[in-house]
Amino acid sequence: MKTELYLLKFDPILKEKIWGGQKLKQLFNKSSPSSHTGESWEISDVDGNDSIILNGALKGKSIKWLLEKYGSQFVGKEVFERFGAKFPLLIKFIDAAEALSVQLHPDDKIAKEKHNSFGKTEMWYIMQADQDAEVIMGFKDQITKAEYQNLVETNKLVDALNHEKVKQGDAFIINPGLVHAIGAGVLLAEIQQTSDITYRIYDWDRVTDSGESRELHTDLALEAIDLSNDKDFKINYTAKVNQASELFHNQYFKTNIIALDSKITRDYSTMDSFVILMGVEGKSMVVTDGNQEVLEQGETLLVPACITKISIESQNAKILEVSV
Repeated sequence: MKTELYLLKFDPILKEKIWGGQKLKQLFNKSSPSSHTGESWEISDVDGNDSIILNGALKGKSIKWLLEKYGSQFVGKEVFERFGAKFPLLIKFIDAAEALSVQLHPDDKIAKEKHNSFGKTEMWYIMQADQDAEVIMGFKDQITKAEYQNLVETNKLVDALNHEKVKQGDAFIINPGLVHAIGAGVLLAEIQQTSDITYRIYDWDRVTDSGESRELHTDLALEAIDLSNDKDFKINYTAKVNQASELFHNQYFKTNIIALDSKITRDYSTMDSFVILMGVEGKSMVVTDGNQEVLEQGETLLVPACITKISIESQNAKILEVSV
């Protein structure tokens, strides 16, 4: 079958959040009427949040339609066999003007049993951070489940949390069960399993415009929490210029970083997966036999699995290259 697939851009799905800000609009030109735009869902197959193609002959078609019509040509044979007509990754940019809630995510087993969903393993790449901005990762010290419950009941959880200062280029892996939060002043790219399940355990005593506190998920979190307190969440990597350098690979996604100051060719002929390119710095041009697209900072491109070679050119850019 002759394929009609090409470099795909999707219409961002913008989410207003109590903690959101204006950086997605100001820095990335996202179109939102809200002054609290917290998330731009760049590529999503979460139920009720289907990404819609923004460019080319298939403009207006949904990601579900792509999966049903093109299957393995779109995502790769192995990916299609593993996930069927469900796109396995959710790709976002997040702007935290205020700190997000302290939260954790369930693993695949718990998520399947309780929510009929994938679990939620996610990765962050810090694109911009205000001075002294930080994230929360785990606890300062090892604590027991009983000690954790006592901290929650006495509203002293915040005293036990581990804070990590962040800067542009820092990267983190957030495994299921890890207590975490994005702090105020952080703008990041997020790669995660297709799941919208979050267990909120503390929300800074915030209330909504109507004066209500947001729901906490104390009991669900207790079952899913990881109290091992392993400090293995920060990713150590080296970005070599004009090549793809490994950032983080696990069973759910493989993320490389490409730092560019000229032109490179990427050969995907031995891969059996789609590729997502996230512009995290600068501007680049992505070219295939059939078409070309500009990739700005804060934009995302999807390279269907049937496209086996691309070239990328820029005088100064950084791109996250994501596959399964």
